[in-house]
Amino acid sequence: MRLRRTFFWAAMFLLVPFANSQDSNTSDLPSAPSSTKQQQKESPPPASQGRSANDPTARTTPRRDQIEELKTVDQADKEQQSAPPAATREQASPATTKPEETKPTTQAGDGSASIPTTEEKKADTTPPAAPPSDDEIDPSLPTIKRVVNEVNVVFTVTDKHGRYIKDLKQNDFRVVDDNRPASQIRSFRAETDLPLQVGLLVDASNSVRDRFRFEQEAAIEFMNQIVRPGYDKAFIIGFDTTPEVTQDFTDNTELLSRGVHALRAGGGTAMYDALYFACRDKLRNAQHKGPVRRAIILLSDGEDNQSRVTREEAIEMAQRAEVIVYAISTNVSGVKKQGDKILERISDATGGVAFFPFQMRDVSNAFTEIQEALRSQYALAYIPEDFRSDGRYRTIQILADQKQYHVRARRGYYAPAK
Repeated sequence: MRLRRTFFWAAMFLLVPFANSQDSNTSDLPSAPSSTKQQQKESPPPASQGRSANDPTARTTPRRDQIEELKTVDQADKEQQSAPPAATREQASPATTKPEETKPTTQAGDGSASIPTTEEKKADTTPPAAPPSDDEIDPSLPTIKRVVNEVNVVFTVTDKHGRYIKDLKQNDFRVVDDNRPASQIRSFRAETDLPLQVGLLVDASNSVRDRFRFEQEAAIEFMNQIVRPGYDKAFIIGFDTTPEVTQDFTDNTELLSRGVHALRAGGGTAMYDALYFACRDKLRNAQHKGPVRRAIILLSDGEDNQSRVTREEAIEMAQRAEVIVYAISTNVSGVKKQGDKILERISDATGGVAFFPFQMRDVSNAFTEIQEALRSQYALAYIPEDFRSDGRYRTIQILADQKQYHVRARRGYYAPAK
């Protein structure tokens, strides 16, 4: 019995170190792969690594929600790549579509720029200003539309000896518009001091070569007397086959003198073209503040052989521009020629006067009379009876109550078209 007990304790003594060795070896074994994956899924990534799930250089395993997010983004990218090109254009930024929103509106139907032809320019008649777009109109401001039917006329009055009468009143006149008395006289005043806008048109063709130098000197003297610096303005145009502006609008008489000296004689005569150009492109479009008087001094023999517009077209443009034409004939033969009759027709239709000097030195006297006429004018505004905006030509008659007086005014005007 004692021997059995002794053997038991000896065996227990020998088993204790062996058990301790097994425990130590078991703790040194690696974990199973499934256990490692489970631990990685359940434990969050270390804070020290701190990389974004979208960072391609991140070495940490993303969480489940991050993986789902990446899958969603990746799927969206694939869908966008598989979309048709039209969808891509619709998603373009506003900067890529802006040129289509700002296409010019002046293009023709075929996409080319709409440029008026020469015939369209000749048919130009008081084009209305372009109305503002709806975006430019302030909705808080009231809109007032009014049809302008007031006619303005500048005229002179002389007695039977040709002397200018400057002290008449409104009651001394009657106005007849298109064969009907005017409905109302809105204003009447003597205009002896209004600013002047004057164009000097000098015939520089071969037909006036022999007297061209004297005409230049007379024109320079006239400009020095008529143009008041800071108040009046004038321009110089010489014409043969084409009109040439040698001096544009200015109140500097020295520059005007240089413009006259710059004229050179030679070539044919296109007088109607020069008159048409001066009225439409210069006087009609001239900038001014308040009322002005527009006049042209036409120095020519009246002969025309090169113009593209007719005499009546040139007269019509002068009437539309409200320009008075004073003509000085360079024909000193003593015989009234066809050119002189043309000068009379132009000046009479516009309310001016034609002068026919017998000698070249009389040209200076003609300039002096024009200067007096420009300083002896009346201005009258009236409302016609039965006025219609139909673009039709309407006649004007201003009659003085005293028969010994002669009124010189333009013969008519063109009503505005709707």
